[in-house]
Amino acid sequence: MTVEAGRSVTVDGVVRRSARRTPARVAVHYGERSWTYAELDDAVSRAAQVLRDTGLVPGDRVGAYGHNSDAYLIAFLACARAGLVHVPVNQNLTGDDLSYIVGQSGSGLVLADPDLAGHLPDGVRVLPLRDADDSLLARLATTAPYDGEEPRGDDLTQLLYTSGTTAQPKGAMMTHRALVHEYLSAITALDLQAGDRPVHSLPLYHSAQMHVFLLPYLAVGAENVILDAPDAERIFDLVETGRADSLFAPPTVWIGLSNRDDFATRDLSGLRKAYYGASIMPVPVLERLKERLPKLAFYNCFGQSEIGPLSMVLGPYEHKGRMDSCGRTVMFVEARVVDESGEDVPDGEQGEIVYRSPQLCEGYWDKPEETAEAFRDGWFHSGDLAVRDAEGYFTVVDRVKDVINSGGVLVASRQVEDALYTHPEVAEVAVIGLPDERWIEAVTAVVVPRGEGTEAVTEAELLAHAREKLAHFKVPKRVLFVAELPRNASGKILKRELRDRFRNEPGPAIAPGD
Repeated sequence: MTVEAGRSVTVDGVVRRSARRTPARVAVHYGERSWTYAELDDAVSRAAQVLRDTGLVPGDRVGAYGHNSDAYLIAFLACARAGLVHVPVNQNLTGDDLSYIVGQSGSGLVLADPDLAGHLPDGVRVLPLRDADDSLLARLATTAPYDGEEPRGDDLTQLLYTSGTTAQPKGAMMTHRALVHEYLSAITALDLQAGDRPVHSLPLYHSAQMHVFLLPYLAVGAENVILDAPDAERIFDLVETGRADSLFAPPTVWIGLSNRDDFATRDLSGLRKAYYGASIMPVPVLERLKERLPKLAFYNCFGQSEIGPLSMVLGPYEHKGRMDSCGRTVMFVEARVVDESGEDVPDGEQGEIVYRSPQLCEGYWDKPEETAEAFRDGWFHSGDLAVRDAEGYFTVVDRVKDVINSGGVLVASRQVEDALYTHPEVAEVAVIGLPDERWIEAVTAVVVPRGEGTEAVTEAELLAHAREKLAHFKVPKRVLFVAELPRNASGKILKRELRDRFRNEPGPAIAPGD
């Protein structure tokens, strides 16, 4: 293998170094299979050769359309080692959304689980990830380890497509060097240790689970459990039997866990570290979790795909007095809060967060105009509205596109949501602005109630509750009831879908259970 000095800052190098330090330690459990670090590193090399044997050359894009598994992880690392560009695809996508990402990325091969392959566009070359005689996983035993040239640290290794909550997804171009910097930031800011026992249940195609937790934990040599999905019963079992003590989940999953009847009765004392992120955690929900598990250390993880994705962390000893903050910047991230002219605003005033960091993407794949719009004057414009205090803590007010213009006054949806979450009969809520002749945008609450039928909370009750908590102009003009809120697989509520759904919906609120 040809290696030049200074070129080994690569994603796959993270696992290689752990394999050399602790070869016999278990790296990953998935189902009935387990891999030591030495076995995992060997599997990555063999899988890299399998991919190169298909005719792919460095720089080619490889789609990954699969469920959580050890094979998915091995495939990602194999792409990195072979100099290929990994393109993770949401396994829930079908039709035009799926065709768009496969086509826009120019993926010459798609690694797919057999149950998903049928959704791919006609003519796409497919290699099964697992569960087939000719799958990537099955070919490892008959393929020699890769012995080709290593990629450079500045080579692209992944296209991270944005969630597309407000527009068509864009592929953030991530280099090896950017992701390795992000891993170091995650390890230090989140106190990741070799002795931790993390469980990874969120989709691995999403940057948070893969790049904030799984890869950094592999870097420090921890023993990892990969689950197919965030199955509460399975997670509780792992905690009770001592096989898991660390969990990352978006607020929607934490809300679901805390709403379970057995959340109050299961022995969850072995859970030591709780990480949340991907979307804003309602303060009342966090307070409820801390009351139930007072010794559990909570970390708020904040960022976005373009920065790897971790940019800020609020640690467990920083929550008191700032529960709604997303914390301070991590090791390799510099951030400012600016006005529309790009000038710094004083501490305590609202503006847009902009970043400068070696973790940042190189721009958006084949989208020069969008790249130029996001990267200006040497800074990346995040689209997040925030306030910074004198101690360097940031509090995100809203997404720029989610701020509601009600009668000429700007209303942050998060503040209204936090107020409604304090009502005991509100399971979940999203606040949006809907077109209104009088108000420009009418503040509208879309609520998932706890009760059903005659037990459900009413619109009048919630409006009365909101009036006790909020200034009059922030009180919703309407409350709409739904059975569930639309989300992407990372747990982010898709407010764009709610706005589209209810844009032309006249008249009274929709009955619970709609």
